[in-house]
Amino acid sequence: MQFKTVNDFLDHIYKEIQNNHLELPSLPDVAMKVREVVNTGDASATEIAAIISTDAVIAARLIQIANSPLYSGTSEIKSIQRAISRLGNNTICTLVTSIALRQLYTLKSKTLETHFKKIWEQSIEVASISRAFATFTPHLDADEAMLAGLLHQIGKLPILVLIEDIPEFRDNPARLKKLLDKAHQPIAKIIMDNWNFPDELKLVASEYNNINYDSGEDTPPSYVDIVQVAFFQHITKVEPLTNDIDWSKLSSFNKLGFSPDIEVLEIKGIPDKIKAAKKSLA
Repeated sequence: MQFKTVNDFLDHIYKEIQNNHLELPSLPDVAMKVREVVNTGDASATEIAAIISTDAVIAARLIQIANSPLYSGTSEIKSIQRAISRLGNNTICTLVTSIALRQLYTLKSKTLETHFKKIWEQSIEVASISRAFATFTPHLDADEAMLAGLLHQIGKLPILVLIEDIPEFRDNPARLKKLLDKAHQPIAKIIMDNWNFPDELKLVASEYNNINYDSGEDTPPSYVDIVQVAFFQHITKVEPLTNDIDWSKLSSFNKLGFSPDIEVLEIKGIPDKIKAAKKSLA
C-alpha cells in the first residue's frame, strides 16, 4: 500500500474508521462515567467516590496525587470521598481523566513502545508547564490546563497503531515523523468528538502548534494559548533548530503577558510549579 501524500493517508484512516477496522483510543470507563455524572451538575461525593473506587489503580493514584505538594492540606487524605470533599467535583473529574490517559500509552507492541513513551513524556512536560502558566491566569483552571497539555498529541496514537502494518512508514523514521506532525490534528478532533470533550479542549489538540493561531484581540487567554506557549517553550529546549521562533509575533505569547526577551521557564515560581506537576504525573 503506497501513500503519495498525507491527505492520501488521512483518507485511508477515515475509511478504516468508517469500516470499523481502526479502533480509536477510548478513555477507561471510570473516567467516562465520572465525567458524565459531574457534568450533570448534581453528583454527590458519595456517587463519584463509588465510581472511582471500581478502579483500584486510578483510585490509589488519585489519593496519592491528592496528598502531593500540588494539593496537600493540613491533614492526610485517606479516602476518595475525602479527596472529593477537599478538591471539589470538577478538579477530581479532571484528575481522574488525566490519570486515565496514562493507560492509553501502555502497549504490548515493542514496535510502538518507543514512540508511545516519547509522546507521553513530552505530554507530561507540556502539561506540567501548562499547569504552571495557568496559575498566573486566574480565569483558567490550572488542572484543566494540565489535562489540555496531556491531550495535545492524542491524535498520534491511532496513527502509530495503523502504521505498524505499513512498512513505508514504520521503517522510515523521517517519513513517519513528517506524517505524525502533519496528520495528527484532524485525527485528534475525531477522538475528542467521540469523547464529547468541551470545545475549548478540542481546539487545543488541533491548534497547539499552529504558529499563526490567534484567539482574538479582545478575548482573554485560552487553553490553546497556554498549551501553545508551553509546547514551544519545551520544544525549543529539546530541538535547537526551532529556536528561531520570533516570540514577539506569537499571539499566544503576547496574550499571556510574557516579554519576548526573558526566559519564561525561569520566571520566579514557575520551575517549582513545573517540578511539582511533573512529580504528580510521573
